[in-house]
Parts: sequence; structure tokens; C-alpha cells
Amino acid sequence: MIPTQTFERLVSRLFRYTRSDHSLGVVAAGVIPADIVGAMGDHTAEVVALISAKREFSAYGPSHWAVLAVFAIGSAALIWIGHRQSESQARLLGRVLGAVTAVVYGAGLIHSLLPPTIAHSVPLRLTDLATVTVAYAFWSQRHWAFALTYYWGLVLSTQALISPVLYAPDFPSYQFLGFFAIHLLVVWAAIYLTFGRGMRPRWRSYRIAVITTLIWAAVTFTFNTCAGTNYGFLNRKPATPTLLDVLGRWPVYLLTGGTLLLIIWALMTWPWERKRRHKGKQLH
Repeated sequence: MIPTQTFERLVSRLFRYTRSDHSLGVVAAGVIPADIVGAMGDHTAEVVALISAKREFSAYGPSHWAVLAVFAIGSAALIWIGHRQSESQARLLGRVLGAVTAVVYGAGLIHSLLPPTIAHSVPLRLTDLATVTVAYAFWSQRHWAFALTYYWGLVLSTQALISPVLYAPDFPSYQFLGFFAIHLLVVWAAIYLTFGRGMRPRWRSYRIAVITTLIWAAVTFTFNTCAGTNYGFLNRKPATPTLLDVLGRWPVYLLTGGTLLLIIWALMTWPWERKRRHKGKQLH
């Protein structure tokens, strides 16, 4: 029987030599150093099982499709619930979801501080700002918080669900669960408040979202430049494929992406404003 500490060190070394899509064939082929192969002995099955549990997340793998299925089911459920709630029930559910969002975000923030690093521990990602805003939007249903939730959630957080940038072990690692829990809550908040509770954006909402996003981008870009970080992917693209890849190189993708965002957000506002004005004319 391999002692626990020795076994953990063995697996840690072995994991560095393997990837989630490899099998025991790499051992037979001699890719794994001989001392590790010898130490495995009769415990090969245990080692392989632990390696499998640590497999890296891969976009559009089984776990990613499962998240997308949960997203679709949860969205439909929240719309259904929102249409059938009384005001007191909506207030209670909103506060429960707001508290859950705050707890999930707080846990993730604490984890990022253990140990603190300049590249990962500063809460400058737009996701940080969006999650705090969503917690307040759920809790209070104030219009300005809804406005930011609507635009950030239905475009930016949805994009993160579709093409996630996640360098972490696959499900059920806490990194996987934390990443998707936060993004699901942000998008669900936008869907629930808009299509379940009937809150609507206006051109004032559009201005709030644009100005707030520009302020965040300016502050974050300045910090990235001074600290050598890349929060918000404002100073370079992520290493994994994302929708940013079709928008050109840096800094072109900032301009094309920003312009596209302004257009999409405007198109997300115009139908509601047109409908509101049409109803106003009918009342007069």
C-alpha cells in the first residue's frame, strides 16, 4: 500500500505528464518516467481513477453541454414562476436569489485571495461587477440595477456560457462549479426580471449601461497596463478560442467589439421603447 502523502505526490507528478484525453497507453508507450511507472505497481487503477477525476475542463464536452441544458431548463422555469407570482412571492424569491448570488460570489472572492495574487485576486473583471449588481437587482429590483443586469447578462455573460474561458479541472471541481454558478445566476437574473417579472429597458437604461461599462473599461485597462495583468481581456485575448477571435487582433477587437456591443444593446432597447410609446399613444 502506498502511503497517502507519497500517493498524492505520485499522482501530482503523473498528472503533469498526462491530459484528460489520454489513457494508460501513455504509460505503456514510455511517456511517463520509469520511476513513476514502477511506483504505481498494483495501484494503477487507483492512480488512473484519481487522474480522471482531475481531468481538465473542455468546452463543448459533456459537462459543458450539461450546463447549457441546466441553463435552458432554469430559464424556462424562472419565466414560468415569474408570470405566476404575487408581489410578495416575487419579493421573497428575489431576496433568496440575491442572497444566494452574494454567497456564491463571496466564496469565489475569498478563494481568489488564497493566496492573493495581482493577476487573479483583484475584483476587476466585469463578472465581479455584474455579480454584485445582480445580487442587488434580485434583492431590490431597482431599475438601474436591472438595466445593468439586462445588458451585461443577456450579452456578455451569455457569451461566457457559450464560449467559456475556464482553465480548471472539469466537474465537479469548485472552479468549475463557481464559474458556471456565477454566470448562470447573472443570465438567469436578466431573464427572470425581464421575461418573468416584466421589467423593461429604456433608453435611459441603455445610457446607464454604456457609461458604466466605459468607466469600468477605462479603470481596468489602466490597471492592466500598470500591473501587467489582463482583467476583462482588455489588454490581450484569452488563450482559448472565444468569440473575440472573429473581431480582429488587439487593439482592433476592442474597437470592433465595443462598436458591436453598442449596436446590439441599442437593438435590445429599441423594440421595448417602440412598444412602450405605441401603448402611450393608444392611451391618449
